[in-house]
Amino acid sequence: MVTDIILHNYPQSPVAEKARIAFGIKGLAWHSVEIPRLAPKPNLTKLTGGYRRTPVMQIGADIYCDSQCILDELERRFPSPTFFPTSDPGLHWLLSRWTDGQMFDQAVKIVLGSAGDALPKDFAQDRGRLYLGPDWAAGLKAAGEALPHLASQMRGPFTWMNDQLSDGRAFLLGDAPGAIDAQVYHVVWFLRGRWEQGPTFLSEFPALERWESNVTQLGHGTVQEMAPETAIKIAAEANSTTQTADDPFDPQGLAPGMRVTISPDLDGGEQPVDGTVKALSASNIAVDREDPDIGTVCVHFPRIGYKVEVLS
Repeated sequence: MVTDIILHNYPQSPVAEKARIAFGIKGLAWHSVEIPRLAPKPNLTKLTGGYRRTPVMQIGADIYCDSQCILDELERRFPSPTFFPTSDPGLHWLLSRWTDGQMFDQAVKIVLGSAGDALPKDFAQDRGRLYLGPDWAAGLKAAGEALPHLASQMRGPFTWMNDQLSDGRAFLLGDAPGAIDAQVYHVVWFLRGRWEQGPTFLSEFPALERWESNVTQLGHGTVQEMAPETAIKIAAEANSTTQTADDPFDPQGLAPGMRVTISPDLDGGEQPVDGTVKALSASNIAVDREDPDIGTVCVHFPRIGYKVEVLS
């Protein structure tokens, strides 16, 4: 059980769907711990040190935050079948900064803006603050008023992808699925399922809908449900397998042993994670942190999209 994959997620999360499809691409077995849709999420934040976004992957006492970090670790541990079926993985990661950034942000604005007053107040406040910043109420209102514009901004990229797929290829880059399929699919899945006009909007793109069906058929791998208490017990009984690693070119001068806080770049009103640097690179950072009920866990984050601050 110590080396088993555990995904802390909930069924309606589009970003968790990205991770679930990634498991399907690699044909992995994993355990699902269902977490609340809204904070507080005490069992999750006990593992992460405060990070509350969805999903979080756990392998023993190593905790991986953000789907970027999750996919990177899955590729490292389970290289075959690869997430990068062509010979240019760097371009995959560069493109993922758009799918997971601007493209997903547009989808969030469409879904939240189209729901309007139908959104439960607690959900509107939570997701608005998380994705739109401190002035979230004005942001939601603006998104509702700008829906035709937002849809037009999504239509262009979907047209390009539809043209890409019109040669009959099964997946975006050819016959084999890759990380980019999961990264685009979670946006399409979100719009189809959570935007009332989503199915009509997507019907303009028949090749994209065929691709969507192909990705859906990949499935989620083999999943078993797990209680959150079991996941916490596994973390408490395990030791992190992360090795200490320095990065002499780090622009911030970070090094193992430094105490830092880590938080998303966007001010979503979230609690920073406090820990001691254990390993870092251009793309990832891992910190050790102590929990009185668990002991030492190692929490991993991407560097891209996250702010690291040194504590004096």
